[in-house]
Amino acid sequence: MVVANEVNCMPILASIGVNGKRVTELPKEIGIKDFMKSIIASDPDTKEKKEPFFVLDLGLVKSLMDKWTKNLPTVRPFYAVKCNPDPCFLAYMASLGSNFDCASQAEIELVISLGVSPDRIIFANPCKAESHIRYAAKVGVMRSTFDSVYEVEKMKKCFPGGQLLIRVKAPDDASAMSPLGAKYGALPDEVEPLLKAAQSAGIDVVGVSFHVGSGTTDYSAYHSAISVARGVFDTAAKLGLPKMRVLNIGGGFSAGPQFVNASDAVKFGIQTYFEDQEDDDDDDDSLEIIAEPGRYFAECPFTLAASVIGKRVRGDLREYYINDGIYGSLCCLLNKHSVLTFEPLALESDPDNIPTRSGSTTTHRSTVFGPTCDALDTLAKNYSLPEMEVGDWLLFPNRGAYSAACASNFNGFKAVGISTHLVYSNNHS
Repeated sequence: MVVANEVNCMPILASIGVNGKRVTELPKEIGIKDFMKSIIASDPDTKEKKEPFFVLDLGLVKSLMDKWTKNLPTVRPFYAVKCNPDPCFLAYMASLGSNFDCASQAEIELVISLGVSPDRIIFANPCKAESHIRYAAKVGVMRSTFDSVYEVEKMKKCFPGGQLLIRVKAPDDASAMSPLGAKYGALPDEVEPLLKAAQSAGIDVVGVSFHVGSGTTDYSAYHSAISVARGVFDTAAKLGLPKMRVLNIGGGFSAGPQFVNASDAVKFGIQTYFEDQEDDDDDDDSLEIIAEPGRYFAECPFTLAASVIGKRVRGDLREYYINDGIYGSLCCLLNKHSVLTFEPLALESDPDNIPTRSGSTTTHRSTVFGPTCDALDTLAKNYSLPEMEVGDWLLFPNRGAYSAACASNFNGFKAVGISTHLVYSNNHS
């Protein structure tokens, strides 16, 4: 097996507060799977304890940022920390110029601890605890979102000098994996009263925010939401409020070919409804367009490895138990936010029994369970896998979005804080 040389790529991370992290540079001929096999083979701790681990590909993160800049050059990304708060990932995102969407005091504290300036953070939670608002005021995180008069009252009490973006309900979010409109977003007849409430409180409403839902597949949702946002801009002007200057198009983006379709819809909507403000010659009044992508940046760069800790055979059915599950890094199955795929990574029991591209190896109908005693902790049924034994490994690609961030230590199984190895691959165009 070819193993990449490990080097300490300090320029990537050290400048913004994450020191001493080793990054392995992978040449084009070595893939993530090969690197993970080398970790299993060479790391005594991993080999003996067989704990699950992640690999984070910083090269893919860089490629995703380049693609964002190419397709949405006028939209500043504020990465949604809740999607994956891994400190090394956040630090590298910051080094690439990303800003951050934080939803709590703890997330703000984390981002600031990495050396990020408060003016690169938006407190994008429409309902905030008063103590969190006071903390934002203390550290200088000026912008936050709101969708109720009660939030205006809290801002007046705790942060009267702050700036608000009114969060409106996106009219079309039914195609999203996780629609958000039932919980957040002002309805059309609520917009004017909310703007008046902020005006009476003396709080500056600087713009409009919306979110079409996590993992949307209907990209026309951006177009219709941008139309609604323009209506709010016009309502604010009619009420005599200071000119709004921020359009926050939220998240919902996914990586892959679908991102181009989403970005085209965004650009068309902005050109249709905000062309006059984009062309404003006054820099102070020009439109600032921001977004809150989470899944787009976090999902694909993280790959998970988990080992088989138990096995049962019932006729032609193979049942395997692994050391991560739905209460850990694979919690996506609870909320159906993604389709789980996986493959054998290292079959120490029979190295030759790895499926080839032609699929010539023998496979069996298999069920895969997580480690907890809850029967709900079932990861797959009727999945085709080669014969595996206790101690073998499975690889789970694209496990960065709402995975470790949502994990728990239910039943005493460690799922929070499992190790992450950093690589920088060069296989991305």
